[in-house]
Amino acid sequence: MDNRAGEMLVFVRVAESGSFSEAARQLLMTPSTVSKLIARMEDRLGVRLVERSTRRLSLTDEGRLFHERSGALLAELDDIEREVGQGGKGAGGTIRVNASVAFGVLGIEPLLPAFWETYPNMVVDLSLSDEIVDLYLDRADIAFRVGPLADSSLLARRIGVARRKIVAAPAYLERHGTPLMIGDLDRHNCLGFNFRRAAPIWPLKDGGRIVDRMVGGNLLANNGETVRRLALAGMGLARLGDYHVREDIRHGRLIEVLGQAGHGDEEEVHALYPGGQRMPQRIRLFLDFMIPRLQIFMRNDPA
Repeated sequence: MDNRAGEMLVFVRVAESGSFSEAARQLLMTPSTVSKLIARMEDRLGVRLVERSTRRLSLTDEGRLFHERSGALLAELDDIEREVGQGGKGAGGTIRVNASVAFGVLGIEPLLPAFWETYPNMVVDLSLSDEIVDLYLDRADIAFRVGPLADSSLLARRIGVARRKIVAAPAYLERHGTPLMIGDLDRHNCLGFNFRRAAPIWPLKDGGRIVDRMVGGNLLANNGETVRRLALAGMGLARLGDYHVREDIRHGRLIEVLGQAGHGDEEEVHALYPGGQRMPQRIRLFLDFMIPRLQIFMRNDPA
């Protein structure tokens, strides 16, 4: 193998097996050929990629970087060949996706059957949590997030706007009355959240301006779906995204209250993914499939 893709494949096998001899066995080569090929790569690059010892090989910092980038490039080459060779449906790989519980259940999960119909070889590793995750530490490829974006090297594609609504079950309102003014919240059980970025504050419009209103209640949950279910059970008021309670309001299971006060309580929804010179094909295909459909979902237009 005298081409760079072939050299990368040999290096990846060496890095993952930790042994020239094991890599040679997997590639049907001799250990000396593998060793000479790695040495030739190091000479060309001008850096040492592998630390050699009598017990086990280890990678230098440059070697770890070269391994990561080489593995991604080889996977991309495999994806291209599968896609071209099978008319697009051959694209494969694993896509690690993180989303909030409600957005994942209501927005992403219903789209997966159609996605797999188009890309049957794709594996979707879906994790749902209302906590903000670090894409690098959690090894996620894509995160769907509701709320302001922190400055980072991540790229973002806008999906839509989540408008917060204050809702309650009819049974709760029959027992405790319907709040008509912001001040009425003081005598209501306001269901809340316990994750780090949460606070017992609801931003509401009062006299033409947004004010932060302190609220209290007997539930603090780590996800919006738990808050929604307790609201459906008549336990209190909940402040949730419109896409989360849309069907409950439509069917009368929940009733919006203080609608005018909630106007302007909005957060944008984005798909975030690591930047770089080359986006893996599996991520591009997933984003191109999902984002237009999720934009329809956020607008509540017929698909």
